[in-house]
Amino acid sequence: MRIYLVVMDETEEAKLALRFASLRAMKTGGSVHILALVPQQTFNAFGGVQATIEQEARERAEVMANNAAGNVFGEMGKMPVITVKPGSPAEVIRKYIEDHGSIAALVLSTAKEGGKNPLVSHFAVHANALPCPVYIVPGNLTREQLDELA
Repeated sequence: MRIYLVVMDETEEAKLALRFASLRAMKTGGSVHILALVPQQTFNAFGGVQATIEQEARERAEVMANNAAGNVFGEMGKMPVITVKPGSPAEVIRKYIEDHGSIAALVLSTAKEGGKNPLVSHFAVHANALPCPVYIVPGNLTREQLDELA
């Protein structure tokens, strides 16, 4: 079975990548895995405060991933696999793909109007280090164009 991995955050790019992956999964009889990343904290607070900050970040990522999964379920009728992980985005994604050998593709999207997406920039250069293709969806596609391409 083809598994399409989408890195989920609160950006429009992530939503576009998720839609593309969901449509591809429907057409190929595959499934979608949503990987929500917990942002690394750039500062250290006192013990209890730090733990609270980290827990809130994790809970926010979980809520966002579950909302996205609900949207996919509504359209596909199939619930995606949800994983929430802390750490450096590129490292977490690479490790996830290694641990799940059946990933058919990592699906990312560019920003709509020329903004930079650090994951697209990273994996466009380091795609040869992955055991699967990287699909980069143009961020300026309309919903109709995206649906037609998928």
